[in-house]
Amino acid sequence: MSLFSSVLVLGILGLIFGAVLAYASKKFAVEVDPRVEAILEVLPGANCGGCGFPGCGGLASAIAEGNAPVNGCPVGGSDCSLKIGEIMGLKAEEGEKKVAKVICKGNCMSSKDKYTYEGIQDCRSANVLNGGAKSCKYGCLGLGTCRDYCKFGAISIIDGVAVIDEEKCVMCGKCMEVCPKGIIISKPQKQEIIVECNSKDFGKAVKEKCSVGCIGCGLCAKACKFDAIEFENKIAKINPEKCVGCMECVQKCATKVISGNLKNRKKVIIDEELCVGCTICKKQCKFDAIEGELKEKHKVDPEKCVGCHLCLQKCPKKAIKTI
Repeated sequence: MSLFSSVLVLGILGLIFGAVLAYASKKFAVEVDPRVEAILEVLPGANCGGCGFPGCGGLASAIAEGNAPVNGCPVGGSDCSLKIGEIMGLKAEEGEKKVAKVICKGNCMSSKDKYTYEGIQDCRSANVLNGGAKSCKYGCLGLGTCRDYCKFGAISIIDGVAVIDEEKCVMCGKCMEVCPKGIIISKPQKQEIIVECNSKDFGKAVKEKCSVGCIGCGLCAKACKFDAIEFENKIAKINPEKCVGCMECVQKCATKVISGNLKNRKKVIIDEELCVGCTICKKQCKFDAIEGELKEKHKVDPEKCVGCHLCLQKCPKKAIKTI
């Protein structure tokens, strides 16, 4: 009887506690916005923190509450933004993709070392020892801390310098956070032309430490006809809002520190059947690459054309095409 009584008492207590818990769960239940769950299903689930919120759950809640944009996930891309926009009943604005970029070209061949480092293979640890082994205290240490923190396999160490695969980069910002030199920046993916140097030294000191550093000679600024190059802390900086991609700065740079493939220049030709000889294109060209007088058919000199496309944008007859 004692065993039966014990089982009976435990059973009754279980029923009572179960009823209390069921009542409490309904009484104190927190209502969850169904859109949060829907958004979570759309998000990639990387939980990288690149959106500025604590994981995908934090971003989903913020979007549902109106505290984050529908395109707030840097990993998901435009497809993810469009789907979230549908859930929220909003139109997602497709912004230009941004990627991380290491602004240093000082590899093992071009930069000098001041000592041999044999410590922990971590850039932050190496940086404690007099700024690292490289003579240039502003350069990439190449020990791969940024690579180790990248969850997307977008970073490789090539010849002692970190290199970012822009196709794999989702701009989560982890590499920027852990780089002790602060030489990883965010840039529009389409921006090909960029000064890959972070040195604050004067030209002579830069040349003594690295053969591919910016020496502040000013040749790039003189070559630029669009005032897109300014100098900040002795380094040339390219304004992407003004840059038209003519790559004259790339061609004139004395140390080849400005990135840009001259083979990517898209020069233009004029369709003579459409040309009316208005001379608008000729007036726009800053490189004297267009020949022809008023009411005559115009031609482009391929040797002078740099592919800035100002003429193409201004032609009223759409007679100019890229080649």
